[in-house]
Amino acid sequence: MRIKIVYILLLALAFASCSEYNRILKNPDLELRYTYAKRFFEEGRYNRSIALLEDLVRFFAGTVHAEESLFLLAQSYYNSRDFVSATRVFTQYYTTFPSGQFVESAMFYSAYGMYLASPDPRLDQTNTYLAITEFQRFIDRFPQTERAQQAISYLFELQEKLAYKELRSARLYLNLGNFMGNNYESAVITAREAMRSYPFSIHMEDYQMVILRARYQFATNSALHMQPERFRMVVDEYYNYRNMFPEGQFMSEAERYYREATARIAELPTT
Repeated sequence: MRIKIVYILLLALAFASCSEYNRILKNPDLELRYTYAKRFFEEGRYNRSIALLEDLVRFFAGTVHAEESLFLLAQSYYNSRDFVSATRVFTQYYTTFPSGQFVESAMFYSAYGMYLASPDPRLDQTNTYLAITEFQRFIDRFPQTERAQQAISYLFELQEKLAYKELRSARLYLNLGNFMGNNYESAVITAREAMRSYPFSIHMEDYQMVILRARYQFATNSALHMQPERFRMVVDEYYNYRNMFPEGQFMSEAERYYREATARIAELPTT
C-alpha cells in the first residue's frame, strides 16, 4: 500500500512538473522563459532548454541576449549528444558573432562535436570530413592556444581514420581480383591515391604492399603473352617497396614476388 502511495505521489509530481513546463513554453514573457531555459540547462534538462531556446533565439536576435542565448542553445545540443545540431548552432554562433565572447569555445566544440560523431571507418565519413574542416578552421584562427595542440592531435587522428578507410578499399579491390573486371588495377589506383593524400600515414607501407600484391596477382592470372610485361611491373613495384621500406615488415614476401617475377620473365618468350 505504501509503495502504491509513493508511486501515485511521483506521478502527481511528474504531472505537475509537465504542466508547469507547458505553461512556461506558452508564456509570452520572454525574460521568464529565458530564466527557465538557463535553469533547465544548469539542471541538465537539456531537451527542455533546447525547446525554449530554439524559439527564444529568434526573438532575441539583435538584443542583449542574442549572443548568450545562441551559445547556450549550442551547448544544450552538445550536452544532449546531438553533435550534428550542436555543430550547426556553434557554426551559426561564430559566423554571427566572429568576435564574440565565446567564439574560441564555439569553434573548438563545433569541430570536437563532429569528431565525436565521426563513425567507424567502414561507414560514410561525412562527419569526419566536416570535423577536419572545422579543426583546421580553429587552428587557423587560434594557432597559439592550448586547444590548438589538441585540435592538431584530433586532426591527425581523423586523417588516419580516412587513410585506413582507403586501405580497406584497396584491400577489397585486391581481394575481388578479376571478379567482374580488373579490380587489381583499381587496388593500385586506390592505394596510389591514398599515398598521395596521406603521405605521413602509418599505412604507407601497407599501401605499397597492396600495389605489389596486386601487380603480382594480376601478372600471375594474365594470359601467357601478357605475362612478361606484367611481371616486369612486379619487379618495378618490388624496387619501389625496397627503396621506400628497406627494413619493411613484408620484405620476405616482397622478395618472393621478385624472385618469381624474374624467373617468369626469364623463361617466358618475349613478343
